[in-house]
Amino acid sequence: MKAGKTSRLPGILAMLQVILFLFASCTKEQEVVAPKLHSEYDPAMSAVNVEILFSDSGRVQARLTAPLLNEYVGKNPRMDFPRGFKIIMYDSIMRVKSTVTALYGIRFDYKGYMEGRGNVIVRNELKNEQLNTEHLVWDERNHRIYNDDPIKIMTPGKVLYGNDLESDETFTRYNFKNPTGQMMVKKDSV
Repeated sequence: MKAGKTSRLPGILAMLQVILFLFASCTKEQEVVAPKLHSEYDPAMSAVNVEILFSDSGRVQARLTAPLLNEYVGKNPRMDFPRGFKIIMYDSIMRVKSTVTALYGIRFDYKGYMEGRGNVIVRNELKNEQLNTEHLVWDERNHRIYNDDPIKIMTPGKVLYGNDLESDETFTRYNFKNPTGQMMVKKDSV
């Protein structure tokens, strides 16, 4: 009987080695396949060709479109639009009041504002007026836009330059500092 037990021992040891080898192999594969956690500097989500509607009491007030949206979470949650964006603002009967475009945008939902950077253009479609600047902030909660940078305003009959713009969000009523520019003046109005 001793001889029989001894002859089984090498088989059992070989079986244990195979099991340990397989267990070790599985563990190594799981390490390789395990997903990497992203940092707060990596987008948690990205989307292409997005459309976001801003509404109040079921009434659409604005529509944002962008070719790319990255959403970040963590200490500083935000959405950025690295390939630019376009916002269309509507009146109560869904007529286009104004548009805003920029080459880059970033939106802080919890702060209630959005910034546009790079060739920012705001058009008041009803008054046929246009604002050009390199940086603009849209305060969504207070329904206003502003900046501290140089601006150019084109209206029918005049081109004005200045800085430190403050306006309602539709670019209907605005004021700014250090105005200069050219205006068309009727001969009999002077």
